[in-house]
Amino acid sequence: MEPTLHAEEKLKDLGLALPAPPSPGGNYVSFKRVGPIAYLSGVISTGPDGVITGQAGADRSIEDGYAAARACALTQLAVLKRELGSLDAIAEILSVNGYVNAASGFPDSPAILNGASDLFVALFGESGRHVRAAVGVGALPRHALVELQMTIRIKDE
Repeated sequence: MEPTLHAEEKLKDLGLALPAPPSPGGNYVSFKRVGPIAYLSGVISTGPDGVITGQAGADRSIEDGYAAARACALTQLAVLKRELGSLDAIAEILSVNGYVNAASGFPDSPAILNGASDLFVALFGESGRHVRAAVGVGALPRHALVELQMTIRIKDE
């Protein structure tokens, strides 16, 4: 695996910034570490104007969903920075589970989830490649367009 260096500088080069990390919306934690593995709770798509809502294949396009998935990835990175102190502590992204609020029969959830996957690979190279599920669902919390849950491996301390 290639070293993961200066991920925050790469974010700036891409014209992106981390949002404020969210607080849990219920009786759970955002981040749970077990040895070198960290599990992150799902986060919904949010932007500067609040929750990114809608339903792919109805009132939202694949491009809208792609941007919403990227927003979820940025939120997860904000959680990781809060918990680890630096994105450079991430050894690799292991898995991503993405949920797309989709109209019945919508076949393109994987194209939407590429918004997150492409960002992780842009930031971490081969260490950003991960296993993934891209699932279309009938509803998400707060009518969000996308929700993203993930697992990472932390570098040895």
